Amino acid sequence: MPVSDSAVLPVQEAVLAALKADSTLVSLVQGVFDWVKENQPYPYIVIGEAVETPDNAHDSHGSNCVITLHVWSKYRGYRQALQIAARVRALLEHRPLTVAGHRHVATYYVSQQTITDPEPPGDVRHVPISFRVLTQVSP
Repeated sequence: MPVSDSAVLPVQEAVLAALKADSTLVSLVQGVFDWVKENQPYPYIVIGEAVETPDNAHDSHGSNCVITLHVWSKYRGYRQALQIAARVRALLEHRPLTVAGHRHVATYYVSQQTITDPEPPGDVRHVPISFRVLTQVSP
């Protein structure tokens, strides 16, 4: 694998696979997606933004990817979205991932935020939750 290959796509694929494989999470949501079709039923999770920076060692190339997952809900209040976010955190934080072409080093929880959609009718709850995924390029 060329050193210039980004880890973002393999990390996103690994995260999506881990989330979709968990029966408890799947029972809480209407889907886990890379993109969302129009009129998708709530609640759901969509993979969002990623920022990748180098995380090289003396003799290897690595990546530091911060990825954000978005939990969307129409439940009144944040209980449902926060319960889903908590399950996502339990599945990813300090848990191994299978990242194609890379050796998974660690996954750390970074942050989450609660947001109410300001557009009328204002009934959508949004919880972005971010993780830092460290990888090294496989030889």
